[in-house]
Amino acid sequence: MAMNPMEHNTGADWLVEAARAAGDQGPGNLLRIVLIVMVVGCALAGWFLLRGYRRDADEDRNG
Repeated sequence: MAMNPMEHNTGADWLVEAARAAGDQGPGNLLRIVLIVMVVGCALAGWFLLRGYRRDADEDRNG
């Protein structure tokens, strides 16, 4: 039996329900993700900057 493309696909009901539930919860998960990315980004930026200062100090001692 051929399926009508306009027919509702009941296999994706759990996805629709999950999207509705996520919409009802508000921006909490998004804010968590943004904060985690910010903290990780700051840590990487700090490491990158401090690594450069250490390299300059090593060159000053040796050179």
